[in-house]
Amino acid sequence: MIDRPAAAFAIPLPWLDRAGRLSWLKLAVFAGCVAPALYLAAAYRLDVLGAKPITALIHATGEWAVRFLLFSLAISPLRRIADWAKVLVVRRMLGVTVMAYAVAHLTLYAVDQNLILTKVVSEIALRLYLTIGFVALIGLIALGLTSTDAAIRNLGPNWHRLHRLVYTIAVLALVHYFLQSKIDVTDPVFSAGLFLLLMGWRVMRRFKWPERPWSLLLLAILAGLATAGLEAAWYGLASGVPASLVLAANLDFSGPIRPAWWVLAIGLALPAVALVRGSKPRVTGKAAAGRPVAAPRGVPAGEPLSPRA
Repeated sequence: MIDRPAAAFAIPLPWLDRAGRLSWLKLAVFAGCVAPALYLAAAYRLDVLGAKPITALIHATGEWAVRFLLFSLAISPLRRIADWAKVLVVRRMLGVTVMAYAVAHLTLYAVDQNLILTKVVSEIALRLYLTIGFVALIGLIALGLTSTDAAIRNLGPNWHRLHRLVYTIAVLALVHYFLQSKIDVTDPVFSAGLFLLLMGWRVMRRFKWPERPWSLLLLAILAGLATAGLEAAWYGLASGVPASLVLAANLDFSGPIRPAWWVLAIGLALPAVALVRGSKPRVTGKAAAGRPVAAPRGVPAGEPLSPRA
């Protein structure tokens, strides 16, 4: 029998890079991923989640799944606009986190149904918003289970095709979010606005439009306007509130700030980052031509630095 070192069987710690060294970036992101779960567990233990704590946990885990999904979609724009290739090392962690919170979301729903699986299945089959959410969950599980290095090697080009489904999954998750929110859709509108902002950037990349501060500023403005229009359309269709009243609420600053303004504020970070990046000196000419291109520290050599997902 051939003896193998114990390290060969060790589960890799999420805060270590491929060389086994501590990555402060991965450590910080890992802490951010587990922080909501720890908070919710403590809140449940201290009985501060209200009269229906399981229901509160169901909603919270679902909301965090959507948030981390948007965080994962923000990696490519951050890498490109901020010229920060190293950030790619946390994308897989974020993707697995999305799956974990989504699975917890369904598990808690089953607990709320007293673990009567026949009832859970029937509810999913009969309620449209649950059906949509379940389909999104299946997609997330498929992406999570194929996020390993072995799956990437085995699937080859099909891996990229499979993981492009993340955009469809995000749409399904947002529709589920809207439908289960019923009356107040402020948070779903905000999440949908961020999704529109991130997808707008991808449209720019797809058509090779210039990523200049002025074009990113225009993108932020359009995303904010689209968010306001989406909010007005939803309330108009779902509750019959005139779209003009909802749009006018965006200009009333005596109450809570509407989601469109928050999306605009976040979108304005894109041209700001582009301006800062553009002001930094870059190596050009012969020096740039003669300098070898190396993978950033923490990213394995040969790993694509700008995958489509």
